[in-house]
Amino acid sequence: MAKQTVFISADHGLAIVYFLQSDVVPTLLDAGVEVVILTDDGLKEQIEQRFGREGLHIEGLRLGEARKYYDTVSPTQQWWLNFLRRVGSSNRINTEAMDSHIRQVDAEAVGKRKLLMPFMKVAISILRRSKTARQWLVRQQYAFSPDLYTDLFEKYQPSLVLASTPGWRYDRYLLRQAARRGVKTAAVVVGWDNPSSYSLPGAPMDWITCWSEEQKRELILGSDWEAERVHVGGIPSYDGYFRREWLMDRDEYFKLHNLDPNRKLLGYACSFITFSPNYQNVEAIARLVAEDKLSQPSQLLVRLHPNHFMDEPLFAGEREKIRQLAREVPNVHVVEPVPLGGSLGYYSGEDMPEKTSMMAYSDVFLTVYSTMVVEAAIHERPILAVCIDAPGGWNTPGRFDLPLTEIGNWPTHQRFRQAGAGRVATNATQLQQAINLYLEQPTVDLEACRKFIRDEVTYTDAQAGKRTGQFILSCLEKSQGSGQ
Repeated sequence: MAKQTVFISADHGLAIVYFLQSDVVPTLLDAGVEVVILTDDGLKEQIEQRFGREGLHIEGLRLGEARKYYDTVSPTQQWWLNFLRRVGSSNRINTEAMDSHIRQVDAEAVGKRKLLMPFMKVAISILRRSKTARQWLVRQQYAFSPDLYTDLFEKYQPSLVLASTPGWRYDRYLLRQAARRGVKTAAVVVGWDNPSSYSLPGAPMDWITCWSEEQKRELILGSDWEAERVHVGGIPSYDGYFRREWLMDRDEYFKLHNLDPNRKLLGYACSFITFSPNYQNVEAIARLVAEDKLSQPSQLLVRLHPNHFMDEPLFAGEREKIRQLAREVPNVHVVEPVPLGGSLGYYSGEDMPEKTSMMAYSDVFLTVYSTMVVEAAIHERPILAVCIDAPGGWNTPGRFDLPLTEIGNWPTHQRFRQAGAGRVATNATQLQQAINLYLEQPTVDLEACRKFIRDEVTYTDAQAGKRTGQFILSCLEKSQGSGQ
């Protein structure tokens, strides 16, 4: 293969883990491919210092310019196109997650957006039933294709542009420009729920690699991908879990958080806070711990969600309530995600040892159907989805929220439940019973948990990064064969 160059859009902290803290990029570099990582402009030096090696180049993704274009060039039209793209999947797949987003937009709409919403619901109904309509919508998006990266295309002459989504984020502008220049495009699926939550491509795409046959089915049936363009490669971000390469020593980890080595550890990862408070879950678990209502002496470690650090008073308020609870209630502790910096925020790989150790050493792992149920299952921990409704939700006029008892049929949530990979608690009594069951019989759901992992991530051999890298190399070969 002649010397070729790949652009990789890493516009999210999880994408940094996927591409750079796995074997994906090293596999490309070892094959002699030049790799250009496009990421947050403020992080170029930091990423260069940590991951730099011959053949790897770091450039800015110009997210500020992309946002400005989105906000100033027909912003209303772009917003509606993006909304319809996100929720316009075929109804041949489970659309519960997208339907909740529609409900949110409808409930929070004001002004002209409120007036247009009934017409958009009709449009969504058509999109759900018509492949022709979906293809038309996808084409309409391409009218918005600014030349933000012309100098980079001319400097590096890439043969392939790879992104962590098929144009679902601001990466759509890079991918659209690539397609207009005749450069092949590919995407990876970084998130467990992505194919069932974000729907149609936002740019012309040639290939995509995903975690599992289930995700492939969602892409084909929901978003009209051709089967031969969808590759199942597993999830490179989790290779480190299978290798246990991030795991801290147990004594060291317990000392880090002032945990009692003689008490059972309940690890709770906040989740779903965009739609619902988590405080009622945390408080219910803390009460069981503090009042010794569990079968064995226990302690609670709460991991705050990255969204708790957004510029959002509701989320920040819950963050402070959880911190205050930990100060007042014995045997309750808090751990906070570590920010990567720049616009990539608190979704980062900076604390993979922390995440790994929390899951590995939790005697029971609890959350609200977070992707961390998959990660905890890899560590073969008992898993409990805590779905206690918050009275009144966020209790904020104009703010949409969802009762946690109503989200069990979201696609990934449903698969977790149907697999029997863990239990679900919707009230304090069920919570107490489920925790006690797992404290007394920690392996009761282990075989179902292992099957769940095989179904959801496909490959458990810690080779997903190399496998995905090889897939990208095959895309380069096809690009070369087509004259790119």
